[in-house]
Amino acid sequence: MFTGIVAAVGRIERVESLGQGAGLRLHVDAGGLDLSDVAIGDSIAIQGACMTAVALDGQRFSVEVSLESLDKTIGLGAPGEVNLEKALRLADRLGGHLVSGHVDGLGEVVAFEAVGESWRLDIRLPAMLSKYLAYKGSVTVNGTSLTVNTVKDLTDGGCEISINLIPHTLQSTTLRHLKAGSRVNLEIDLIARYVERMLSVQLSSPLSLPSHPNS
Repeated sequence: MFTGIVAAVGRIERVESLGQGAGLRLHVDAGGLDLSDVAIGDSIAIQGACMTAVALDGQRFSVEVSLESLDKTIGLGAPGEVNLEKALRLADRLGGHLVSGHVDGLGEVVAFEAVGESWRLDIRLPAMLSKYLAYKGSVTVNGTSLTVNTVKDLTDGGCEISINLIPHTLQSTTLRHLKAGSRVNLEIDLIARYVERMLSVQLSSPLSLPSHPNS
């Protein structure tokens, strides 16, 4: 689990093919991310996608990305800057919101422009994700926990959301590189996912929990 609070901006330095149909190995410079307490097998979110560290070398680490993950995400297939966050510990502050690191889909930036001292980021979401977005709800964009300011439903079933970004967020994440037409990794709010599931299940009888054998 993660919080969506980006800890550092690193860089994918090199991309290595693992063979036909076998995905890629990414060699990542962790930048300012503290790797002193990271071990092989630990999880690190890269652009919002949970990855497993398979090698460590000082301030560099490597992960292996499957073709399925590459197909469902953006920003992991080539060298470039990436948002990084280590897995959440139970004693950590939850500064953002609960984030699983599983990308639910891709969005498209419609507009990204300055508004006073802040920036407004408008993103179009596909129909399969639109029902999970709500005014003042949470959404993860490229691994960054953000608050939804407005939701506009579209005729095709999708929606457009508007997000306000303060200068600190731009300085501390890769979101500063976005522009109209950019695609972004999206993860919906974890709680919204469970609420949708509970509401979609039609119970034919009142909930009945199994009795304990010793009761």
